[in-house]
This record gives sequence, C-alpha cells and structure tokens, in this order.
Amino acid sequence: MQVGEIAALPAEDLALLQDEATTAFDAAKRTKEWVESAIAMRFAERANAARLDDGKDTGTVRFEDGAVTIVADLPKRVDWDQSALGEIVERIRSAGEDPVDYVETTFKVPERRYAAWPPAIAKTFEPARTVRTGKQTFRLSLNTEVSR
Repeated sequence: MQVGEIAALPAEDLALLQDEATTAFDAAKRTKEWVESAIAMRFAERANAARLDDGKDTGTVRFEDGAVTIVADLPKRVDWDQSALGEIVERIRSAGEDPVDYVETTFKVPERRYAAWPPAIAKTFEPARTVRTGKQTFRLSLNTEVSR
C-alpha cells in the first residue's frame, strides 16, 4: 500500500498496524542483539589479540575467518572531568597563556533551569537561545479492543 492509502485507513486500523509494526521491530531488534552477542562471543578474543598485536587498546582491526573478513571496531570514548578542566584553564590563564590554544569551551543551559529562572534573567539569555523541534512521533492506542 502507498503511504497515502495507509493514511486514509480508519484510525483503528492505523493503531493495529502501528502495534504490529512495533511488535515486529522489537522482535527483529532482539534477534539482531542476540546474533551480535554470539558474534562478539566468537570473535572478541581474536579482536583483542589483533589490537594488542597492533599496539593499540581501541580502534578498528581486521582479520579473516574462512571466507569472511571480520572488522572489529572498539571506539574510544573519552570523558573529561569538567571541574578539573576548569581548574587547569584557570592555571593556564593565570600563567598568562590563552586557554583557547588548549581547550574548547562550550556553554550550555539546561532547559529545566531556564524554565525555572525569573523572567528578567530568562530575557537576558533569550538572544542566545534557539529552539528547534525534533521529529514528531505518534503513539496510537485503542480505547477498546479491536480484532481483525
């Protein structure tokens, strides 16, 4: 069916289709996770050994298993202690250097805090605030059981 034809269906049918699609998606996701767990169980040691051979803890390695090339990627995720970085930036600044040469600074305002501010303070920040929307989603639920 074309999207326009589906959109023209009664809301009850749309709710049932959405429920069926969600169920199928969830099942496919569980199956994918299950298969990926088996793949990880089978190849994790070889991938770790390949990384050690390459002298690295993270990153991408390639190896063969029969007619299959396995590409194993272990991404590096680095977190920085914001408080410690702030102290370092102040030491750099007090030493007469420009911290911009070493670090990037990002200012963020949590939306919950912004919403709780007094109007005068919020108004001061308004020129720096842009609101974008994400993708709208809909969850349909039947008020009574409908079977087809």
